[in-house]
Amino acid sequence: MRRTLFLSIALALQVTATSVAAEPSRSATEAIASQPLDMALNALSRQTGLQFVYSAQAAGNPRTPAVPAGLSADAALARLLAGTGLRYRYLNATTVTIESEAAATAPATSSVAPDGAAEGVAAPLVAEAGTGAGPQNLETIQVMGSYSRSLEQAVDLKRANIGFSDSIVATDVADFPEQNLAEALQRVPGVTIERSKGLGTKVNVRGLPSEYTYVSINDLATASGSGGRDVEFDMFASEIIQQVTVQKSPTAADEEGGIAGSVKITTARPFDYKERKLVLSAEGAHNSISEEVDPRFAFLAADTWGDWGGLVSYSQSKRTNRTDSTSGINFRPMSRFLSASGTRGTQAQAVLARDAGVNIVNRNNTDETNLVVFQDKVGDRVYLNEQDKWGATASLQYKPSSTFSLTFDAMLGGYDSTEDEYDAAAYSASSRSTLATIHEYDASTLSEYGMVVLRDVSYTATQHEMLSKERINTTDYSQYSVALDWKGQDWYVDAMAGYSGAEKTSDYSNLKHVAYAPSRTRWTGRSGETIPSTPGGFDMYNASDKYLFEAYETTLEKVDDDKYAAQVNVTRMLDLAFLPALRDVKFGARYTDRSKQRQYGELKITGPTAGSSAWVNTRTMADSPLQSIGDIVPGGGYTIKDLDWQQVSNDYARRAFRYDGFYTPFDAGQYYQVDEKVMSLYAMADIAFDIGQVPVNINAGARYVDTSVTSFGYHPIQRPDGSTGYTDTPVSKDGSYDDLLPSFNMTAELAQGLLLRAAASKTMMRPALTDIAYKRTASWSSYRFTDGNPELKPTYAKQWEVGLEKYLDNGALFAASYFRKNIDGVVINSLTGVVQDVAVYNANGTLNGIFDFDVYQPVNAKGSYQVDGVELVAQLPLGMFHPMLEGFGVNANYTVLDSSLAGESDLGIRTPMPGLAEKTWNLTAYYENDRFDARISYNHKDEYVESIGYDMYPIWRDAYGQMDVSIGFRVTDNIKLSLKGINLTNEITSGYTMDPSFPTMYEASGRRISLGLRADF
Repeated sequence: MRRTLFLSIALALQVTATSVAAEPSRSATEAIASQPLDMALNALSRQTGLQFVYSAQAAGNPRTPAVPAGLSADAALARLLAGTGLRYRYLNATTVTIESEAAATAPATSSVAPDGAAEGVAAPLVAEAGTGAGPQNLETIQVMGSYSRSLEQAVDLKRANIGFSDSIVATDVADFPEQNLAEALQRVPGVTIERSKGLGTKVNVRGLPSEYTYVSINDLATASGSGGRDVEFDMFASEIIQQVTVQKSPTAADEEGGIAGSVKITTARPFDYKERKLVLSAEGAHNSISEEVDPRFAFLAADTWGDWGGLVSYSQSKRTNRTDSTSGINFRPMSRFLSASGTRGTQAQAVLARDAGVNIVNRNNTDETNLVVFQDKVGDRVYLNEQDKWGATASLQYKPSSTFSLTFDAMLGGYDSTEDEYDAAAYSASSRSTLATIHEYDASTLSEYGMVVLRDVSYTATQHEMLSKERINTTDYSQYSVALDWKGQDWYVDAMAGYSGAEKTSDYSNLKHVAYAPSRTRWTGRSGETIPSTPGGFDMYNASDKYLFEAYETTLEKVDDDKYAAQVNVTRMLDLAFLPALRDVKFGARYTDRSKQRQYGELKITGPTAGSSAWVNTRTMADSPLQSIGDIVPGGGYTIKDLDWQQVSNDYARRAFRYDGFYTPFDAGQYYQVDEKVMSLYAMADIAFDIGQVPVNINAGARYVDTSVTSFGYHPIQRPDGSTGYTDTPVSKDGSYDDLLPSFNMTAELAQGLLLRAAASKTMMRPALTDIAYKRTASWSSYRFTDGNPELKPTYAKQWEVGLEKYLDNGALFAASYFRKNIDGVVINSLTGVVQDVAVYNANGTLNGIFDFDVYQPVNAKGSYQVDGVELVAQLPLGMFHPMLEGFGVNANYTVLDSSLAGESDLGIRTPMPGLAEKTWNLTAYYENDRFDARISYNHKDEYVESIGYDMYPIWRDAYGQMDVSIGFRVTDNIKLSLKGINLTNEITSGYTMDPSFPTMYEASGRRISLGLRADF
């Protein structure tokens, strides 16, 4: 993003020799990182209210040393200018000029510093101001926004932060070829993303699940349309974001909720710019599989009028992503067949002995049958995902001085997506089928677990399916907040009040046609295949008249999430003679009120009218108009295999099978509402002192959190006539907990630019809303209730980290850190009690008996787990080595994890925690000059456990790496053309169960090439 930076803050000054009344002492309230002079003076100006006048051309822009918090303005200036060859001089009580120490000394005149002490005047670097009244810019320099500049700003933010953090700023977010905010965040050290159909959707910090990460926008917790606490990042356009910081070690002032870390998103405000700003951009993007060209448009306008400023931004985009996939090839335990009554079970037992030499002693002993596995399902699938996304921000600021501001921020967005899925699948484990012949089995690959895998099997009655699925999701997001900042002589106050809300509606349908016939299913090199068996088999891809209509299934879900929050922070600057190291104390309070409500329902259509079943087993797929899979979605034929088949389009299914008056009713048993109120109080102190020549800064404090929960849900009942229903009104239950969360952060500058950083804290993650939702499901035949648990406590982590960071004058950075998290209170499901004397009735209304029902609920597991990791970061402008390399640079990071937090299966197979990749790394190489820039970036995530099938068989996602490229050419100072590519090498997403020779999926989402135009005024 092209930014206008004023390297001088100039006023028309009439320098007089008369004394000016001394003002109260000013102090640098926050630490100022080592950074270029212009940025350091701007930071000090914001903190002290001083104005700085100087010639940027004469002074240059040297990198200044770091300044700890709490120093007086004079002491801060002296430290900033140490070693730069510059000095400062007060022109009056609020205006300071920066001068060369080597300049000839002018005749002595009198100027007054804040303490009233006169000092000699050296020849100023700035030309003397004219006598006319009013502001005057002595010099301004326009600096084009650049990737290297954004990296330098991110490094400055990292250095200035007392804790461990990493940031990306506007140019990096908005000008890299990301499709959404999640994909922009994958560039941050220690951050990986979860992808769905080639798109980034959720963020993992340091390998922990997405719900372990706390997300806020403008210091307001982010509402989400998901059923839990995790945030759906794909609904945020990257263009409307100004800055993102991933805070990995908290202070007491940071809102609790993230064990992995906190993602802090900031939108732009009008006084971020020193003059009127207008940015317009347009882009067209082409997907290699769908062959569609999608538009993208964004603009930002900002201006200030004296004490007032206003900003608006808007972004809108359309995306058409097609994914071709084979999937669903997971293990299924042989108990599926062996435990069946009659000939199904005995035949399976006989075939296993005959063809594989596996002798099952007891068909109902799962310790035996779970160790023999077969393919569950083989399917060829095409997904078409169409997204319409828009986002807008508005900001109105009143800023009459550098010490006071009042800001109103608004953020609105909409995210509509329609996903069409077309499946041609064979379900080996159908209720009618059993083993016919085992053609190949494998008793060696997984022999350490005592497992036998049936690689190639014929089945007696495979269920062949043709499925047309449609998922329509609509999300509306809104956020409003008011923020106040006031800085007095010794007191600073900032406050915020706001609302964040999301509404998401999900409308899902599945048109299902099935056919039963003998077939043969086997693994192939990268997936699986199903071929006919004789007699009675058929070509599943070319037999539409054999597929009978089973149902048109619909589900409807609606989630409403509302969050209200208010916070006030007060800082008291201190200058205590008996305790000079104590620079300030800060305390504050925050109140949040959150309510999330979920409604869900489902319905099966089996005929042309409500309640009719006229189509079941009479209507065939051939009775509907069919289209080739290469015509039903854009982009042509199936790309994974040399296959083609015909199906019913979702467009036709919606029109033909949803009869007049159709609607999907909500099910009372699936309803829940969770109300959560939190009161937080904190206090912390900043301490700064020197150990010899080493400046040390410490932030230490504690946060007290008091949480109360009320959850509502309907509970099932069984009536005396044998019918089932739910309570007339929701059943509620309360829960509460309180916590004290201490934190400690420290930096020590061991040498110029060499920073030692350390942190320790106790953090927490509140339980998932789905776990504390007080709804109940009942199994009347198994005599079991499954409840939510509003009394769940958070999951906690005691963590510490230590690291070394080397900052060089040209913006280079080398950093290494080691961290450890001890996590306890992980949520598991467990037997928690018994409901005695429950009457159970038969379907005809007769009493079946009186039974005791077991109650299972989520609970906090005992014991703790450990996650260790190392992060390495390198940012290197190569021009430091040779002038010929000017403009070239490298930005890289690497994270390696080790975890005892195991996803142990019921078979005793220990695995890493699902979602935890051992190694992740990013590498970006770039070149830029005044007109041209080019960047190539590679992001890699190691293999990881995606889930544990049937709680027994670990399912792995293969390592994945993706290359993205951006090339830009500035036609004029205000117009830039860009060519960008995502997944240029057309990488494939794949996975396997336990061993790569048993693949579970092979998924291609293609590459995306975009051409864009950007105008900046």
